[in-house]
Amino acid sequence: MEKFSAFRDPGTGIQPFLKPVPPTGSETLTAIALPFGYVVGTVRTLLVLISGVLYVVLVEGVCLALKPVPPLHRIVTLLLILGLPWIPVEMVTRKRGRGSKAPEPWSPGAGDIIVSNWASTIEILWLAFRVFRFDFPEPSARVSSPVARTPGRRTGTGSAAISSPAARAPTPRVPIAGFKQVSLFGILRATGHVPDATQPGSPGIKSLEEIRSNSDRPVVVFPECATSNGRGLLRFAEIFKGVSVPVTKFKVFVMCVRYDPPTALSPTMTHSIPSNSINPIPQLFSLTTSLVPLTMSIRLLAPSESPSSGSFLASEFLTEGTNDDYLTEACASLIAQIGKMKRVGFGWEDKAAFLEFYNSKK
Repeated sequence: MEKFSAFRDPGTGIQPFLKPVPPTGSETLTAIALPFGYVVGTVRTLLVLISGVLYVVLVEGVCLALKPVPPLHRIVTLLLILGLPWIPVEMVTRKRGRGSKAPEPWSPGAGDIIVSNWASTIEILWLAFRVFRFDFPEPSARVSSPVARTPGRRTGTGSAAISSPAARAPTPRVPIAGFKQVSLFGILRATGHVPDATQPGSPGIKSLEEIRSNSDRPVVVFPECATSNGRGLLRFAEIFKGVSVPVTKFKVFVMCVRYDPPTALSPTMTHSIPSNSINPIPQLFSLTTSLVPLTMSIRLLAPSESPSSGSFLASEFLTEGTNDDYLTEACASLIAQIGKMKRVGFGWEDKAAFLEFYNSKK
């Protein structure tokens, strides 16, 4: 839409925040399928909610009894009910050599870090049996008291820049104050939102290294800090400052999630704009109304080519203008490469300004 053209990335022309829509010309088919979709969606959504209650009772309440049986512990991800009977997972190698290579195990252990892009609730459910961390930004040094979810105004964009149809420059990065462990439902509710401003040292806020070193399972990190619509890779926050590359203290596993564009009979699975209430239930309902199986894919980078591999060459990813967070830059380049995605200059700070502008126009 023209009124949101200010949030189109000037470098790639990608609008990374608006909800994708089916191609024009499919309105008739959509109108015919809509009543059937609502009936199917109501039944499947009830099953999702019932399964969610069972998850709380069985997994959260009797977690110790279920952990020894990993398949039982992982199956409560609701993906089959949502319309995803199969998710193809592909092991990707960047360098093509002669002859076939033996398959590499992709098995993160305790204290290892999984780095992924973030566009929906689906990848969270796919990784639901792992520990999740959600990062919080440090308020701008020019502000005495933090104001939640308005970094666009705090960093000098101003209301005129937010509402202007002309292309806007990306907002400067806001430093990350720390990380906080959240439950499965906590991270699901946060999908689509941007991090809340908080002060360093606030209760529950820890460093990534502190969380990683004390974790009894892998730690999943979403450096974009907010979901996009999957069309491009948002600018990563600088979360790995001080970590040298190749990484030696822990292993880094890189993955990329790709979602197919919506059609007349299948909605988008991305969730870039949060629901006003009981987020993300409305988005899950839209998925359950699909009359055809939903499609997505997950691409895993071979561990021998990850930033923690001894043969990893950081010089292949670092340019003259690269900041001092080498691991973040390497992960962003790798995810864009294995997912065949373009990187945009906008970050979660720009999405905060976009959501403010979007809600003012509703």
